[in-house]
Amino acid sequence: MKITEAQLKAVTALAGPKRYSHFIKVVADQALLWGLYADGWALAATGEGQQVFPFWPGREYAQLCATGPWTEYQPEEIDLDDFLQELLPDLKEKNIAIGVFYTPTDKGIIPAFEELENDLRNELSRIEE
Repeated sequence: MKITEAQLKAVTALAGPKRYSHFIKVVADQALLWGLYADGWALAATGEGQQVFPFWPGREYAQLCATGPWTEYQPEEIDLDDFLQELLPDLKEKNIAIGVFYTPTDKGIIPAFEELENDLRNELSRIEE
């Protein structure tokens, strides 16, 4: 799904919790999400130094954040099933937090692993009804 410039501006201007809700709906609907990749995935950190793996609901949103230390990174799609079954448990085991929908000016939301998984699975079941 191509995201227009107007959508890009409107959605990235939303507060973190509203971007989180948008992320859940779009990711469940499209069954994919995006990270930034260049010889490894882009990682951020919390103020306390915990590693954070940022994710976006669309290529264009991820591309907006490919600046500064991530200039060489490119958006890379991740299948939702692979995320839920493999990547999410791996990140939890390694204690790497999930960063939902960073923007160039906001770090986004860092949900608990269980919260993110439950929200995605609930949205998926709602769509399948």
